[in-house]
Amino acid sequence: MKAIKYTSYGSPEVLKLVELEKPVAGDNEILIRIHATTVTATEATFRKGEPYFSRLFTGLTKPKFTTLGEELSGEVVALGKDVTRFKLGDEVFGTAGPQFGANAEHLTSPEDGVLVIKPSNLNHEEAAASVDGFLTALPFLRDTGNIQKGQKVLIYGASGSIGSAAVQVANYYGAEVTAVCSTANVEWVKSLGAKHVIDYTRQDFSKSGMTYDIIFDAVGKISFPQSKRSLTPQGIFLEAGFSMGFLSQALLTSMGSGKKARTAATGLRKPEERTQDLELLKDLIQSGQIKPVVDRIYPLEQIAEAHRYVELGHKKGNVAITVRGKAS
Repeated sequence: MKAIKYTSYGSPEVLKLVELEKPVAGDNEILIRIHATTVTATEATFRKGEPYFSRLFTGLTKPKFTTLGEELSGEVVALGKDVTRFKLGDEVFGTAGPQFGANAEHLTSPEDGVLVIKPSNLNHEEAAASVDGFLTALPFLRDTGNIQKGQKVLIYGASGSIGSAAVQVANYYGAEVTAVCSTANVEWVKSLGAKHVIDYTRQDFSKSGMTYDIIFDAVGKISFPQSKRSLTPQGIFLEAGFSMGFLSQALLTSMGSGKKARTAATGLRKPEERTQDLELLKDLIQSGQIKPVVDRIYPLEQIAEAHRYVELGHKKGNVAITVRGKAS
């Protein structure tokens, strides 16, 4: 099967299209013929091995896992003898798990992996692109932020994969959403459900005098000290990025009352919890309450170009990769 592999950190050119042996499903596994996957900012970070502290998770001197690709949508083409949850021909979407591997024509997954039946009103590219942003934004806002109806919520970086999902999640929970994005995306972000939109090239939200119950930095571009005065007395600042400096702030604010800084390891939650949220995503998509956002679509052979585009930091929603694996 065709797959993308990399054995050293570096520019997008380290990604190579190779032929690998097609995997075989174990007793409790399914084999998926992948139709679409994505390139996320996290995967671009893993590929580069920067910042260096990320190598604590990805490998100090070389990549621990040599294939990328977390989100996927495809078709079940083989079943292990003990599988009961899926059947041949099922169209599924979800995640490949912590070891990645979806940048390939085929992938095996445990039967109890983070996969559910694909929404019938989406194509495979849309389905794959809907997963990561929602499975990040939802637990941040619902669980860590304890979002409530009527609260004022500001989403910084509202046009990206996580941000565009966060706008829709906050709107679903009945919050009054203020989104922060660039000039080009103002009207589009409004269409996702934001009541107010701030163009960061023209206005600094922290100097507007407005306060919010939750400020969610979906792109790791602002700080708790910068945002503190824009929080209500019991407000929460949520940070999707990761840094040692922010962790110290989160620890300090956890010790007292008042304004809090918090983060969450949303990708490390139990598979059954993530699967429940994926079922919710499916229902919200089919009812039209959540709309996946696909900026660009590249073929698997052009994945290096997709990485280059993602690294520009200007994508709207997600970047999908068409795989369309060979029939089994």
